[in-house]
Amino acid sequence: MTTVAASSSTGIASTLRRLYFIRFGFAIVWAGLMFVVGSSIGPLSATLIVLYPLFDVAAAIVDARSSRATGSALGLYVNIAISSLTAIGLVVAVMSGIPAVLQVWGGWAVVAGIVQLIVGLRRRKLGGQWAMIASGGISVLAGTSFFLQASSDGATLSNVAGYATLGGIFFLVSALRLGRAATGN
Repeated sequence: MTTVAASSSTGIASTLRRLYFIRFGFAIVWAGLMFVVGSSIGPLSATLIVLYPLFDVAAAIVDARSSRATGSALGLYVNIAISSLTAIGLVVAVMSGIPAVLQVWGGWAVVAGIVQLIVGLRRRKLGGQWAMIASGGISVLAGTSFFLQASSDGATLSNVAGYATLGGIFFLVSALRLGRAATGN
């Protein structure tokens, strides 16, 4: 690897590491709040539901700006579009109830999981991506589960809080694993 390529790779790893720590913190706080208010849709839970994909949009924008050289920016732009559409869909869904929210969330989790899996595979040489690859795969399974839960009696939003918690943990693991790549070692 040339010095310029190594420097670029180190810079991307450092940016991703910071971003992943932020995403971990956001996911944990968001999930904690959703566990408390997720038994029904009210002003706070509705705001949280729409905020999550909007935060994903913001994080993907930061990620795409720093990752153009890795060939993963296209997948991130797709994620930005998917998460933006999801936020709009969730605004409508919260007016219809928890089953509609779970359906929209489930569809988002499946599609975003596939995108995350592809981006993680493209970045695997960067390091710290196995957790993102696993997270993408699990997101596909979780999304399918949300879709199925939407038709059951007593569906709640607490499961999306669990999904966010697990996603946050995967971001933390990736951030910690990127520590070595971020320092150039």
